[in-house]
Amino acid sequence: MTPDDIDFDAKILAISAAAEMAGMHPQTLRQYDRIGLVEPARTPGGGRRYSVRDVTRLREVQRLSQDEGVNLAGIKRIMDLEREVHAVRAEAAARIEGLAEELHRTRVQLAELRAMAGPFARSTDIVLWRGEQG
Repeated sequence: MTPDDIDFDAKILAISAAAEMAGMHPQTLRQYDRIGLVEPARTPGGGRRYSVRDVTRLREVQRLSQDEGVNLAGIKRIMDLEREVHAVRAEAAARIEGLAEELHRTRVQLAELRAMAGPFARSTDIVLWRGEQG
């Protein structure tokens, strides 16, 4: 198995495993779930299941809280804004890609039109005429 084979979003970790990996108490994970800092999947019996990406997020929550002194409401806002920025960037990238494709198609069409015009194309160059010199 290579790192490319790992699904970082697979919700497979029980709360005890995720808490241990994040260096937190399981009760802390429950609190973070209640306030929306992390969104675990639920088993049919109601148990929480976390992904590796969730654990990374939990570590970031802990870093912001302990090292930066940000309260939980501030952390939630920061993470919500990061999600919005990511979404906007993805949308902008998709639009830029679409515009680049459209520009390419337009250039191809222009080249085809120029080729069809061949030697009969009219020049659009501006020529300065001064009349008779004398």
